[in-house]
Amino acid sequence: MSWLAAWYPWIKALHIISVMAWMAGMLYLPRLFVYHADAQPGSAQSETFKVMERRLLRAIINPAMIASIVFGVMLACTPGLVSWSSGWIWVKLAGVLGLVVAHHFFARWRKAFEEDRNTRPAKFYRQVNEIPTVFLIVIVIMVVVQPF
Repeated sequence: MSWLAAWYPWIKALHIISVMAWMAGMLYLPRLFVYHADAQPGSAQSETFKVMERRLLRAIINPAMIASIVFGVMLACTPGLVSWSSGWIWVKLAGVLGLVVAHHFFARWRKAFEEDRNTRPAKFYRQVNEIPTVFLIVIVIMVVVQPF
């Protein structure tokens, strides 16, 4: 795995780019849900939201999540980069797992909207919209500050 050290700047750059794309989608999709929840099922507006949500998830969020994880694993495997006895890395990984779980729920809710089965009000999605931000804050602090 020593070849990873030589490619470290590129892997890190690609990881940051993919995380930014993933987070942009994770922040935008629940916002679409807020407006979609208020749209009449079957209306032109609802059908437009369905297309937007599907394209966002499939073309941006899913590939960005996969790329984030792949490049993150490569960084974690780079010799000397991570001290696995430190607590920060485990909190960071728990934050990433939380984002993956949120991603899964967002995909399920998008499917419910697509099938006109949503039962949640817009207020629910406004609150859910904050979840990725909380995970983002935890992850960034763990990686940059490494408090423990």
